Amino acid sequence: MKTPNIDFMGARKIAAIASGVFLLISLTSLAVNGLNWGLDFTGGSLVEVSYDEPVDAEELRQFLESEGFEDGTVQYFGTQNDILIRMPAQEGLDQSSLGDRILAALRAESPTIEMRQSSFVGPAVGEELAEDGGLALLTALIVVMFYILFRFTKQFAVGAVAALAHDVLIVVGCFSLFQWTVDLTVLAALLAVIGYSLNDTIVVSDRIRENFRKIRKGLPIDVVNQSLNQTLGRTLVTSLTTLFVLLALLLAGGEVIRGFALSLTIGVAVGTYSSIYIAANVLLLMGITREDLLVPQQDDSNPEGSYP
Repeated sequence: MKTPNIDFMGARKIAAIASGVFLLISLTSLAVNGLNWGLDFTGGSLVEVSYDEPVDAEELRQFLESEGFEDGTVQYFGTQNDILIRMPAQEGLDQSSLGDRILAALRAESPTIEMRQSSFVGPAVGEELAEDGGLALLTALIVVMFYILFRFTKQFAVGAVAALAHDVLIVVGCFSLFQWTVDLTVLAALLAVIGYSLNDTIVVSDRIRENFRKIRKGLPIDVVNQSLNQTLGRTLVTSLTTLFVLLALLLAGGEVIRGFALSLTIGVAVGTYSSIYIAANVLLLMGITREDLLVPQQDDSNPEGSYP
């Protein structure tokens, strides 16, 4: 198969500006709107019920408000007969019995209603989960930086961490901008995005290092471009096959894993982009050269080692 000859780095300035704009939008949205935390983090009750006939979710939400259950969300769960109710903690009520109170109110209106599940998360547990989740993301980024630092060089470490931070911020920014619910499945997806993007970045970085050592003539930008073209086929095949599975989960997986599939779909797309235009771009910005990547060789005339 013929290797393409695409001038990726020719558009690196445009890509850097585009990434900067998206990051600015994400950070602004996070500062202004914050995140729409799910019950896993805020505390509250989740109730899943089933009706004999289709019901209107908006009318049901208004009914719950009239019964004193405020700020809850009501949505379909598979079919229009199945309803998922997320209710935050209500002031003046015993939170552990909130699900039972909601079910009693619904049964007073529709006696044949069937309860599928009811769960409660305390606010203290939710706060602890939020803190642990943030620490998990930060720890993952730090571990990745040290791993790349020992395997490659400091330029690759900075590029890899910049790409991973870029991916996570873009995904989180999308959830903040559109106010999609952030629950534990989304946190798991963010960690998976770090792993996926890291794998792609390592493949590209390994080829760049190999070509810098092998190609004795040519500017760094030419070596990076050649490396990106050589790994393009592998990158596209991996990304597209992953995206096909994620799109299937997103469209047919149901409400439970929708946040997981959505965040991973965005993360895979952005991660593919960042391994080309963030990680590789940082290498050029930091002025990487062939001498940075040469392996010291030991010989008799120079016991301290020399470069070929």
